[in-house]
Amino acid sequence: MLDKARAVSAKVARLSRDFAGAHRLAHQAQVREALTRTELTQALTESLAARADAAARLRAQAVAAFRARGEGRLRRHNRISQLADRVLARLGPWGQALVIARSGVWQGAGRPVSDMLRMAAYAGRGADPAAVPATPFDQAWYLSGNADVARRRTAPLVHYLLTGGGERRDPAPLFHSAWYARENAVELAATSVTPLEHYIRVGAARGLSPHPLFDAGHYLAQAPVLAVGDTPLAHYLRDGWRAGLSPHPLFDPAWYAEQAGGVGERAPLAHYLDEGWRRGLSPHPLFDARWYRTERPDLAEAGIEPLTHFLVHGGAEGVSPSPWFDLPAYVEARGDDLPPGVHPLIDYLQGGAWAVAEARPGFPTAAYLASHPGLVARGVTPLEHWARRGGR
Repeated sequence: MLDKARAVSAKVARLSRDFAGAHRLAHQAQVREALTRTELTQALTESLAARADAAARLRAQAVAAFRARGEGRLRRHNRISQLADRVLARLGPWGQALVIARSGVWQGAGRPVSDMLRMAAYAGRGADPAAVPATPFDQAWYLSGNADVARRRTAPLVHYLLTGGGERRDPAPLFHSAWYARENAVELAATSVTPLEHYIRVGAARGLSPHPLFDAGHYLAQAPVLAVGDTPLAHYLRDGWRAGLSPHPLFDPAWYAEQAGGVGERAPLAHYLDEGWRRGLSPHPLFDARWYRTERPDLAEAGIEPLTHFLVHGGAEGVSPSPWFDLPAYVEARGDDLPPGVHPLIDYLQGGAWAVAEARPGFPTAAYLASHPGLVARGVTPLEHWARRGGR
């Protein structure tokens, strides 16, 4: 019995050693797996950060290549020149055609006689909302928002060139005169030209943006094929939106069209600025128009479009764009690495997502990326992916 007990004891000891060895091996395997997952996640994060850097260089190169085409020259529209325009405008269609020609905003065929005939024919139609001048000037839209112009005999484009531009009236929904004037205040003050004239003569060729929601660098980086003399804005309104090009990092055309139930034969951004925001439609997964307006009830009372407000004012005031993105927390997480003058949410979308451990408190970037490795191929940021899934 004693021998049998010793044999059993020895067997138990061997099994214990084998179990301990197996446990150590399993633990080591788990540690190695965890390390491997961590290393892979780190590699994925670095890859995504590198992709964001490459995208930033592409935007800069696209703008540089576009600017290399050259730009026009600004005239000095002094008091004598302004007086001459007012006198010409009283001379009927041909005088008004000269006002338009002097401004340089008419983007015709480049044949002076033919273009003058077309400008005079346009001016002769007066406040006809169906008239379409060859320039980024939306006549029907301008008339609908300026009842005083509809009562005049002067062609609306001429009204804009004589007084509307100086009053910072917008010539089209995608041209924000007051914002553009602030961005280019020095040259506009020195020349006294209208914001639209500045944009057409030199601004577009410099890669400047005509509206807070139209980012020229972002648009050009999508490689639109622009003819000589074409502007990014004109291309977007004519062809770009049909090709699914995005006008701004915070405007996702496909996402918006889904929210709107279709936009018909209109550029999605124009649809949003004209009616979408009033319906509370979302232009991007991380910007909830209805939610933002509840955070800033004064906007609803004043009838202010929310996304433009967020880009121009709200971000600097620390207002979050949606329940998915905690702007103050992200700014704190980025710290001194947040580039000065860059909007926090745009920074997040264009690379900042991969530079912080938690873009939102309790939402670890690495863990979410490890759980959703497909984000790498799609290039979607974690919070955007989370928002698209409704927080699931």
